[in-house]
Amino acid sequence: MLIASDKAKFATPGVNIGLFCSTPMVALSRNISNKHAMEMLLTGDMIDAKKATDIGLINNNVSSKNLMQETLTLAKKVASKSSMTLKVGKQAFYVQSSLELSEAYKYTSKVMLDNILKDDAKEGIEAFIDKLPKI
Repeated sequence: MLIASDKAKFATPGVNIGLFCSTPMVALSRNISNKHAMEMLLTGDMIDAKKATDIGLINNNVSSKNLMQETLTLAKKVASKSSMTLKVGKQAFYVQSSLELSEAYKYTSKVMLDNILKDDAKEGIEAFIDKLPKI
């Protein structure tokens, strides 16, 4: 996840000096659409933070004076979640992304079943049910 200042700029400018940005291409092509990645890689043009947000390169852009606070707010929100659940989710995210669609669903169904049997999930589900209006 990435939050950047609204003044930030992003580019893969190697093509402008006869050097294709092959290694940056790996991360870029795994985070944004092929069309947007190819535009950046083939033109070498600088993009601003708004466009980077719009194409999914970054999660959000905020004013530079709010950057630290927004970053801390996001970090605190993530840190407030169950570390076990985050670990399960992050691992499943990266594993499933390399699988064929049907295998990804099979894998994640097993992960979800294993996850729902964990104490953290049981506590969370019980807390949610307790907050529902009684009929």
